[in-house]
Formats: sequence, structure tokens, C-alpha cells
Amino acid sequence: MAHTTLMMIKPDAVENGHIGGILEKVTAAGFQIKALKLTQLSKNDVERFYEVHQERPFFGELVAFMSRGPIVAAVLEKENAVSDFRTLIGATNPAEAAEGTLRKLYATSTGENAVHGSDSDENAEIEAAFHFAGRERF
Repeated sequence: MAHTTLMMIKPDAVENGHIGGILEKVTAAGFQIKALKLTQLSKNDVERFYEVHQERPFFGELVAFMSRGPIVAAVLEKENAVSDFRTLIGATNPAEAAEGTLRKLYATSTGENAVHGSDSDENAEIEAAFHFAGRERF
């Protein structure tokens, strides 16, 4: 059975022109794109999306970073989508990420790490619904 995950290409990767390279790696890894959009999150949007981190010391920086420019949001489908995508994106710190992972290739730092991926099947559905109406998912 196929599962879904949410990917966000973060502002740093969009600014650095990596949308095409990231999408190429994602599709080459067997993910099907079920929804895709270029959008910009407001500070309020980011605060709601990442509310689980609101007590963390990096929250303010995260809100400023994620709202500073456009992102690409996508719903991806594949068997074991969440775990396979987290493997594809690599460690949060690009210096520790495995060779060939998205963060090793495209991230610039732990804070500006190019790509977001859902951490569970349940969160994937919540996050996908945050970005996409049902009629936008195929």
C-alpha cells in the first residue's frame, strides 16, 4: 500500500535555485508527486505549522527563516513514504548527512537545511492538509 509524506523545499534551497535538482532526486527515488505548489508562508503560518517547536530556543529563527521567501510544498507518494523520504533527505546537519542525500547536496547549515519531511504517517496527513485542499491532491 502506498503512503504519503509532505515535502517542503525551504527558502534557502529555493533562493539557491535547487528546486529542479531536488525534484529530480525525489522522482528518481521512486516518489510520485501527488500535489505541488510554490507558495510563501506568513509568520503566522509558520508558527502554526511548527507549533510543536514553539518552546524550543530556535523557534524564532525558524519562523523568520521559513517566512523569508517562497517554499515549494509537495505531497509525495510511495510505499514507506515517510521513512524512505527521511532517508533521502539525510541528517539535519548537512555535515553529518550521508553522501547523495538532499541535505548533503543542497543544505547550507543545520538551520538552513533545504528540505522538510514529515516524521510520521499521522503528521504527513496533518501537514498535507495544512498546505493542500482535497481538490489539489491527486
